[in-house]
Amino acid sequence: MTLAQSLRQCLWARPLAACLLSVAAVALAAALDGAWQLKDPPEVSAESIESLLSIMASSMLVIAIFAAGAMVAAYASASNTASPRSFPLVLEDDVSQNAYSMFVAAFIFGVVGLVALQNGSFGTVGRFALFLETALVFALVILTFVRWVDRIARLGRLSNTVDRAEDAALDAVEQRRRDPRLGGAPASGLPEDATDITASGVGHVCRVDLAALEDCAQAHGLRLELVALPGRFVATGDVLLRVQAGPSGIDPGVPARLRKAYHLERTRQFGNDPRFGLVVLSEIAGRALSPAVNDPGTAVDVIGRLVRVFDRWCRTLPEPGTDVPRYPRVQVPEVTAEDLAEDAFTAIVRDGAGSIEVMCRLFKALAAMASFGDESLARCARQLARDALVLAEARLPLEAQRHRVRALASFAAD
Repeated sequence: MTLAQSLRQCLWARPLAACLLSVAAVALAAALDGAWQLKDPPEVSAESIESLLSIMASSMLVIAIFAAGAMVAAYASASNTASPRSFPLVLEDDVSQNAYSMFVAAFIFGVVGLVALQNGSFGTVGRFALFLETALVFALVILTFVRWVDRIARLGRLSNTVDRAEDAALDAVEQRRRDPRLGGAPASGLPEDATDITASGVGHVCRVDLAALEDCAQAHGLRLELVALPGRFVATGDVLLRVQAGPSGIDPGVPARLRKAYHLERTRQFGNDPRFGLVVLSEIAGRALSPAVNDPGTAVDVIGRLVRVFDRWCRTLPEPGTDVPRYPRVQVPEVTAEDLAEDAFTAIVRDGAGSIEVMCRLFKALAAMASFGDESLARCARQLARDALVLAEARLPLEAQRHRVRALASFAAD
């Protein structure tokens, strides 16, 4: 996870930056007394500005606390109604974080401005500048609050969370499709005597620094083959990559240097892992199909979204130049359509076999995927359809329903 991605999930980062800007705004108003020369500066009484700042200081903290409570409730709702793995997507909501930051910053601006005003820090020009800044802050607070109320009414709702999971899956799939080997060379395999570099910790592979691997490989005359791609869970002793060394062998410090290129996290991340978004969508559908929830409509909706993701996968082409590897000494296997399809549909096939509406949409979705022109995806879709038909015939109670799914699954016949 990059620093920017980490900061987006920290609720303190934006409020802190906004508070610093509000303090700087008050300091700027005081500095303008000597720097901004006006022939006849408008006279703004200190009492009028003090009244505005008092209102702001007394009300913004209450609104900020209310906003924080509403956001926490929305986050809890997203985790409970959709999937706990969807929480980071809801947490990154820019509108809510910006609104919370604006409310806190307005409170700090009111307090700092009020203290500075009562201590005589402003002249005529400074009071006028502070008045303009106060009016601007009030306008921003009102616009932000109106926009935030519209967003908080949707934040945490199931449909909003599913939208975010779909967007994350679409972005990750398109990114990987445009650069299928992350800049590495095609995986042709290394000799059997290649050395395995194993993990020294436990976690999910979040990111692999291929540039660092390439530098190390060039410096020591190595050829590398990645085994653990982003999203893979590894434990101590699991193989991360394989190394083919030159005649002089591998220097003692090389394995540690290669391990440092692997960044492990406690949980999977969406950015570099095209399979994780599909897993989360599948989990949302699985929860909807549980007896406690019994919401087949959500599962039907998720199936349609999954088809849209695979349509993007098939329509997106590698960017020009990706056939020439940026890291020629590092072999990187590609994510296959079979892996994506199994992540997306295996749980739905299992949990939705007893629901006729889910099975009908599933077979139609798999038939559509089989017609997208990707032979490996079509082969996997037909196999999933055959598996789903076996389960559906065992769990659907009526012969008419079984006959209906047989007709829909006819495209998968051997």
